[in-house]
Amino acid sequence: MAGNSFGKIFKLTTFGESHGVAIGGIIDGCPAGLKLDLESIQNDLDRRRPGQSAIVTQRKEPDTVEFYSGIFEGVTTGTPIGFAIKNANQKSKDYSHIKDAYRPSHADYTYDEKYGVRDYRGGGRSSARETACRVVAGAIAKQVLSDLKFNAYVSAVGEIELHKKLHEIDFSETEKNPVRCPDAETAAKMESFIKEVRGDGDTVGGVVSCVIKNVPKGLGEPVFDKLHAELGKAMLSINAVKGFEYGSGFEGTKMRGSDHNDHFNTDGSTKTNLSGGIQGGISNGMDIYFKVAFKPVATLMQKQTTINAAGEEVEMQGKGRHDPCVVPRAVPIVEAMAALVIADYFLQNKASKI
Repeated sequence: MAGNSFGKIFKLTTFGESHGVAIGGIIDGCPAGLKLDLESIQNDLDRRRPGQSAIVTQRKEPDTVEFYSGIFEGVTTGTPIGFAIKNANQKSKDYSHIKDAYRPSHADYTYDEKYGVRDYRGGGRSSARETACRVVAGAIAKQVLSDLKFNAYVSAVGEIELHKKLHEIDFSETEKNPVRCPDAETAAKMESFIKEVRGDGDTVGGVVSCVIKNVPKGLGEPVFDKLHAELGKAMLSINAVKGFEYGSGFEGTKMRGSDHNDHFNTDGSTKTNLSGGIQGGISNGMDIYFKVAFKPVATLMQKQTTINAAGEEVEMQGKGRHDPCVVPRAVPIVEAMAALVIADYFLQNKASKI
Protein backbone atom coordinates (compact mmCIF):
# COMPACT_ATOMS: atom_id res chain seq x y z
CA MET A 1 0.00 0.00 0.00
CA ALA A 2 1.43 3.35 -1.08
CA GLY A 3 0.55 6.82 0.14
CA ASN A 4 1.35 6.52 3.85
CA SER A 5 3.73 9.51 3.97
CA PHE A 6 3.13 13.26 3.90
CA GLY A 7 5.61 16.10 3.44
CA LYS A 8 8.98 16.65 1.76
CA ILE A 9 11.39 17.86 4.46
CA PHE A 10 9.21 17.63 7.57
CA LYS A 11 7.84 14.22 6.68
CA LEU A 12 5.36 11.99 8.49
CA THR A 13 4.83 8.29 7.77
CA THR A 14 2.06 6.57 9.72
CA PHE A 15 1.29 2.91 10.38
CA GLY A 16 -1.29 0.74 12.10
CA GLU A 17 -4.97 -0.19 12.02
CA SER A 18 -7.95 0.72 14.16
CA HIS A 19 -8.10 -2.66 15.91
CA GLY A 20 -4.44 -3.62 15.72
CA VAL A 21 -1.98 -3.57 18.63
CA ALA A 22 -1.08 0.08 18.05
CA ILE A 23 -0.97 2.95 15.62
CA GLY A 24 2.05 5.17 15.22
CA GLY A 25 4.43 7.02 13.01
CA ILE A 26 7.90 8.21 12.10
CA ILE A 27 8.64 11.92 11.75
CA ASP A 28 11.69 12.66 9.63
CA GLY A 29 13.27 16.07 9.12
CA CYS A 30 12.46 17.63 12.48
CA PRO A 31 15.27 20.08 13.33
CA ALA A 32 17.67 19.16 16.13
CA GLY A 33 17.80 21.12 19.37
CA LEU A 34 14.07 21.72 19.73
CA LYS A 35 13.00 21.42 23.38
CA LEU A 36 9.65 19.69 23.18
CA ASP A 37 6.68 20.39 25.40
CA LEU A 38 5.45 16.80 25.70
CA GLU A 39 2.44 17.87 27.74
CA SER A 40 1.28 20.09 24.88
CA ILE A 41 1.53 17.16 22.46
CA GLN A 42 -0.57 14.99 24.76
CA ASN A 43 -3.08 17.82 25.19
CA ASP A 44 -3.72 17.94 21.44
CA LEU A 45 -4.20 14.16 21.47
CA ASP A 46 -6.69 14.51 24.31
CA ARG A 47 -8.66 17.00 22.22
CA ARG A 48 -9.00 14.37 19.47
CA ARG A 49 -9.47 11.43 21.85
CA PRO A 50 -12.70 9.40 21.71
CA GLY A 51 -15.00 9.29 24.74
CA GLN A 52 -14.32 12.88 25.81
CA SER A 53 -17.97 14.01 25.82
CA ALA A 54 -21.55 12.80 25.38
CA ILE A 55 -21.66 13.84 21.71
CA VAL A 56 -18.77 11.72 20.42
CA THR A 57 -18.00 8.00 20.17
CA GLN A 58 -17.78 6.36 23.59
CA ARG A 59 -14.78 4.17 22.71
CA LYS A 60 -12.54 4.61 25.76
CA GLU A 61 -8.99 5.08 24.56
CA PRO A 62 -6.36 6.82 26.73
CA ASP A 63 -4.43 7.73 23.54
CA THR A 64 -1.16 8.12 25.41
CA VAL A 65 1.73 8.66 23.01
CA GLU A 66 5.03 6.84 23.62
CA PHE A 67 8.19 8.12 21.95
CA TYR A 68 10.93 5.63 21.02
CA SER A 69 13.57 7.66 19.19
CA GLY A 70 14.68 11.09 18.04
CA ILE A 71 14.30 12.72 21.47
CA PHE A 72 16.94 12.83 24.22
CA GLU A 73 16.24 14.48 27.56
CA GLY A 74 13.25 16.22 26.03
CA VAL A 75 15.20 17.70 23.10
CA THR A 76 15.02 16.60 19.46
CA THR A 77 18.24 15.07 18.13
CA GLY A 78 17.58 15.54 14.42
CA THR A 79 17.13 11.79 13.88
CA PRO A 80 13.78 10.20 13.01
CA ILE A 81 11.20 10.53 15.79
CA GLY A 82 9.43 7.21 16.27
CA PHE A 83 6.24 7.01 18.31
CA ALA A 84 3.25 4.76 18.96
CA ILE A 85 -0.20 4.95 20.52
CA LYS A 86 -1.49 1.64 21.82
CA ASN A 87 -5.05 0.55 21.08
CA ALA A 88 -6.63 -0.37 24.40
CA ASN A 89 -10.39 -0.57 23.94
CA GLN A 90 -11.15 -2.39 20.69
CA LYS A 91 -14.43 -4.29 20.38
CA SER A 92 -13.78 -6.20 17.19
CA LYS A 93 -16.93 -8.32 17.59
CA ASP A 94 -18.96 -5.19 16.84
CA TYR A 95 -17.79 -5.55 13.23
CA SER A 96 -18.28 -9.28 12.63
CA HIS A 97 -21.58 -8.57 10.85
CA ILE A 98 -19.76 -6.68 8.07
CA LYS A 99 -17.08 -9.28 7.42
CA ASP A 100 -18.65 -10.07 4.06
CA ALA A 101 -20.85 -6.98 3.63
CA TYR A 102 -19.99 -3.52 2.37
CA ARG A 103 -21.10 -0.56 4.47
CA PRO A 104 -22.58 2.23 2.30
CA SER A 105 -20.20 5.19 1.74
CA HIS A 106 -17.27 3.46 3.49
CA ALA A 107 -13.99 2.23 2.03
CA ASP A 108 -15.04 -1.45 2.37
CA TYR A 109 -15.94 -2.08 -1.28
CA THR A 110 -13.07 -0.08 -2.78
CA TYR A 111 -10.50 -1.76 -0.49
CA ASP A 112 -11.65 -5.20 -1.61
CA GLU A 113 -11.59 -4.13 -5.26
CA LYS A 114 -8.09 -2.62 -4.98
CA TYR A 115 -6.32 -5.03 -2.62
CA GLY A 116 -8.45 -8.16 -2.59
CA VAL A 117 -8.26 -8.23 1.20
CA ARG A 118 -9.33 -5.89 4.01
CA ASP A 119 -9.33 -5.63 7.77
CA TYR A 120 -13.04 -5.16 8.44
CA ARG A 121 -12.56 -4.43 12.17
CA GLY A 122 -13.34 -0.74 12.47
CA GLY A 123 -12.27 -0.16 8.89
CA GLY A 124 -8.67 -1.21 9.52
CA ARG A 125 -6.28 1.22 7.89
CA SER A 126 -9.13 3.36 6.52
CA SER A 127 -10.33 4.16 10.04
CA ALA A 128 -10.17 7.76 11.25
CA ARG A 129 -8.20 6.41 14.21
CA GLU A 130 -5.11 6.86 12.02
CA THR A 131 -5.52 10.63 12.40
CA ALA A 132 -4.23 10.44 15.98
CA CYS A 133 -0.77 9.95 14.45
CA ARG A 134 -1.20 13.16 12.47
CA VAL A 135 -2.10 15.03 15.65
CA VAL A 136 1.17 13.94 17.29
CA ALA A 137 3.23 15.10 14.31
CA GLY A 138 1.20 18.29 13.98
CA ALA A 139 1.73 19.12 17.64
CA ILE A 140 5.49 18.87 17.10
CA ALA A 141 5.21 20.94 13.91
CA LYS A 142 3.46 23.65 15.93
CA GLN A 143 6.49 23.77 18.22
CA VAL A 144 8.79 24.17 15.22
CA LEU A 145 6.57 27.13 14.34
CA SER A 146 6.33 28.58 17.85
CA ASP A 147 5.48 32.11 16.65
CA LEU A 148 2.46 30.95 14.67
CA LYS A 149 -1.04 30.40 16.02
CA PHE A 150 -3.33 27.72 14.59
CA ASN A 151 -6.95 28.38 15.51
CA ALA A 152 -9.45 25.80 14.24
CA TYR A 153 -13.07 25.73 15.39
CA VAL A 154 -16.48 24.35 14.44
CA SER A 155 -18.33 26.93 12.35
CA ALA A 156 -21.31 24.79 11.27
CA VAL A 157 -23.20 21.63 12.22
CA GLY A 158 -25.82 20.74 9.65
CA GLU A 159 -27.65 23.99 8.90
CA ILE A 160 -26.70 25.62 12.20
CA GLU A 161 -23.95 28.14 11.42
CA LEU A 162 -21.79 30.52 13.43
CA HIS A 163 -22.67 33.97 12.10
CA LYS A 164 -19.64 35.96 13.19
CA LYS A 165 -16.95 37.66 11.16
CA LEU A 166 -13.38 36.51 11.78
CA HIS A 167 -12.42 39.65 13.70
CA GLU A 168 -15.38 39.10 16.04
CA ILE A 169 -14.35 35.59 17.11
CA ASP A 170 -12.70 35.03 20.47
CA PHE A 171 -10.67 31.86 19.93
CA SER A 172 -10.18 31.43 23.67
CA GLU A 173 -13.86 30.36 23.80
CA THR A 174 -13.38 27.38 21.45
CA GLU A 175 -12.42 24.80 24.08
CA LYS A 176 -15.08 25.86 26.58
CA ASN A 177 -17.79 23.61 25.13
CA PRO A 178 -17.80 20.04 23.72
CA VAL A 179 -18.70 21.18 20.19
CA ARG A 180 -15.65 23.48 19.98
CA CYS A 181 -17.62 26.40 18.60
CA PRO A 182 -16.31 29.76 19.93
CA ASP A 183 -19.78 31.10 20.66
CA ALA A 184 -21.72 29.72 23.63
CA GLU A 185 -25.19 30.31 22.22
CA THR A 186 -24.46 28.73 18.85
CA ALA A 187 -22.57 25.88 20.50
CA ALA A 188 -25.58 25.04 22.68
CA LYS A 189 -27.81 24.80 19.60
CA MET A 190 -25.27 22.59 17.84
CA GLU A 191 -24.90 20.29 20.83
CA SER A 192 -28.67 19.92 21.19
CA PHE A 193 -29.01 19.12 17.49
CA ILE A 194 -26.22 16.50 17.57
CA LYS A 195 -27.94 14.78 20.51
CA GLU A 196 -31.24 14.82 18.61
CA VAL A 197 -29.60 13.29 15.54
CA ARG A 198 -27.92 10.62 17.65
CA GLY A 199 -31.28 9.77 19.22
CA ASP A 200 -32.63 9.13 15.73
CA GLY A 201 -29.79 6.67 15.06
CA ASP A 202 -28.52 9.09 12.44
CA THR A 203 -25.51 11.34 11.83
CA VAL A 204 -24.84 14.88 10.63
CA GLY A 205 -21.95 16.72 8.97
CA GLY A 206 -20.46 20.14 9.54
CA VAL A 207 -17.69 22.62 8.83
CA VAL A 208 -14.38 23.25 10.60
CA SER A 209 -12.84 26.66 9.95
CA CYS A 210 -9.21 27.53 10.65
CA VAL A 211 -7.24 30.76 10.97
CA ILE A 212 -3.42 30.71 10.96
CA LYS A 213 -1.83 33.84 12.40
CA ASN A 214 1.72 35.26 12.16
CA VAL A 215 2.51 33.34 8.95
CA PRO A 216 5.84 34.47 7.44
CA LYS A 217 5.89 35.77 3.89
CA GLY A 218 7.22 33.65 1.05
CA LEU A 219 5.97 30.14 1.89
CA GLY A 220 4.84 28.08 -1.08
CA GLU A 221 5.80 27.64 -4.73
CA PRO A 222 4.04 29.39 -7.64
CA VAL A 223 3.22 26.47 -9.96
CA PHE A 224 2.26 22.94 -8.86
CA ASP A 225 3.25 23.29 -5.20
CA LYS A 226 1.13 26.30 -4.36
CA LEU A 227 0.63 26.73 -0.63
CA HIS A 228 -3.16 26.60 -0.87
CA ALA A 229 -2.97 23.50 -3.08
CA GLU A 230 -0.96 21.68 -0.43
CA LEU A 231 -3.33 22.83 2.30
CA GLY A 232 -6.20 21.54 0.19
CA LYS A 233 -4.49 18.17 -0.26
CA ALA A 234 -3.81 17.98 3.47
CA MET A 235 -7.40 18.67 4.43
CA LEU A 236 -8.90 16.41 1.76
CA SER A 237 -6.74 13.56 3.07
CA ILE A 238 -8.65 13.65 6.38
CA ASN A 239 -11.42 11.05 6.69
CA ALA A 240 -14.93 12.29 5.83
CA VAL A 241 -13.77 15.56 4.24
CA LYS A 242 -15.79 16.55 1.17
CA GLY A 243 -14.67 20.10 0.50
CA PHE A 244 -12.02 22.79 1.03
CA GLU A 245 -12.05 26.52 0.36
CA TYR A 246 -9.70 29.30 1.39
CA GLY A 247 -9.97 33.06 1.41
CA SER A 248 -13.19 34.30 -0.18
CA GLY A 249 -13.79 30.78 -1.52
CA PHE A 250 -17.02 30.18 -3.41
CA GLU A 251 -18.50 33.45 -2.15
CA GLY A 252 -15.80 35.25 -4.12
CA THR A 253 -17.35 34.03 -7.37
CA LYS A 254 -20.30 36.34 -6.72
CA MET A 255 -18.12 39.47 -6.55
CA ARG A 256 -16.64 41.81 -9.14
CA GLY A 257 -12.89 42.11 -9.38
CA SER A 258 -13.07 45.75 -8.33
CA ASP A 259 -14.54 44.62 -5.01
CA HIS A 260 -12.46 41.45 -4.63
CA ASN A 261 -8.95 42.84 -5.12
CA ASP A 262 -6.91 43.27 -1.93
CA HIS A 263 -5.31 46.72 -2.15
CA PHE A 264 -1.88 47.24 -0.60
CA ASN A 265 -0.78 49.31 2.34
CA THR A 266 2.67 50.88 2.04
CA ASP A 267 4.21 48.14 4.23
CA GLY A 268 3.06 45.38 1.87
CA SER A 269 0.09 44.29 3.98
CA THR A 270 -3.35 44.51 2.41
CA LYS A 271 -6.39 46.57 3.38
CA THR A 272 -8.64 43.52 2.94
CA ASN A 273 -7.77 39.82 2.94
CA LEU A 274 -10.07 38.11 0.47
CA SER A 275 -6.95 36.31 -0.81
CA GLY A 276 -6.84 34.42 2.47
CA GLY A 277 -3.18 35.21 3.10
CA ILE A 278 -2.00 33.54 -0.11
CA GLN A 279 -1.34 35.20 -3.47
CA GLY A 280 0.06 33.35 -6.47
CA GLY A 281 0.44 30.27 -4.31
CA ILE A 282 2.77 32.07 -1.86
CA SER A 283 2.00 33.43 1.62
CA ASN A 284 1.88 37.23 1.82
CA GLY A 285 2.07 37.59 5.61
CA MET A 286 -1.65 38.12 6.18
CA ASP A 287 -3.73 35.60 8.13
CA ILE A 288 -4.41 32.38 6.26
CA TYR A 289 -7.99 31.21 6.69
CA PHE A 290 -9.94 28.34 5.22
CA LYS A 291 -12.95 26.05 5.70
CA VAL A 292 -13.15 22.26 5.62
CA ALA A 293 -16.46 20.47 4.95
CA PHE A 294 -17.12 17.13 6.66
CA LYS A 295 -19.84 14.75 5.52
CA PRO A 296 -22.19 12.95 7.93
CA VAL A 297 -20.53 9.89 9.47
CA ALA A 298 -21.37 6.91 7.24
CA THR A 299 -22.09 4.39 10.03
CA LEU A 300 -25.74 4.66 11.05
CA MET A 301 -27.66 2.96 13.84
CA GLN A 302 -30.43 2.37 11.29
CA LYS A 303 -31.14 -0.47 8.90
CA GLN A 304 -29.73 0.08 5.42
CA THR A 305 -29.71 -1.96 2.24
CA THR A 306 -26.31 -2.86 0.83
CA ILE A 307 -24.50 -5.70 -0.97
CA ASN A 308 -22.12 -8.42 0.18
CA ALA A 309 -18.98 -9.86 -1.39
CA ALA A 310 -21.11 -12.22 -3.50
CA GLY A 311 -22.99 -9.29 -4.99
CA GLU A 312 -26.19 -10.12 -3.14
CA GLU A 313 -28.44 -7.44 -1.70
CA VAL A 314 -28.52 -7.64 2.09
CA GLU A 315 -29.76 -5.57 5.01
CA MET A 316 -27.40 -4.29 7.68
CA GLN A 317 -27.34 -1.96 10.66
CA GLY A 318 -24.41 -0.29 12.39
CA LYS A 319 -23.25 -1.59 15.75
CA GLY A 320 -20.76 -0.41 18.31
CA ARG A 321 -19.57 3.10 19.21
CA HIS A 322 -19.52 5.82 16.58
CA ASP A 323 -19.56 9.61 16.33
CA PRO A 324 -22.93 11.14 15.44
CA CYS A 325 -20.97 14.17 14.20
CA VAL A 326 -17.24 14.12 13.54
CA VAL A 327 -16.46 17.85 13.54
CA PRO A 328 -15.84 18.43 17.28
CA ARG A 329 -13.01 15.86 17.25
CA ALA A 330 -11.79 17.01 13.82
CA VAL A 331 -10.72 20.44 15.11
CA PRO A 332 -7.24 19.33 16.35
CA ILE A 333 -6.80 17.20 13.21
CA VAL A 334 -7.34 20.23 10.95
CA GLU A 335 -4.85 22.22 13.03
CA ALA A 336 -2.33 19.37 12.84
CA MET A 337 -2.50 19.02 9.06
CA ALA A 338 -2.20 22.78 8.64
CA ALA A 339 0.86 22.81 10.89
CA LEU A 340 2.47 19.96 8.92
CA VAL A 341 2.05 21.90 5.67
CA ILE A 342 3.36 25.19 7.04
CA ALA A 343 6.31 23.53 8.83
CA ASP A 344 7.30 21.69 5.67
CA TYR A 345 7.32 24.89 3.59
CA PHE A 346 9.06 26.80 6.38
CA LEU A 347 11.91 24.27 6.39
CA GLN A 348 12.02 24.21 2.58
CA ASN A 349 12.54 27.98 2.64
CA LYS A 350 15.36 27.62 5.18
CA ALA A 351 17.02 24.90 3.10
CA SER A 352 16.87 27.01 -0.07
CA LYS A 353 18.81 29.80 1.65
CA ILE A 354 21.71 27.63 2.84
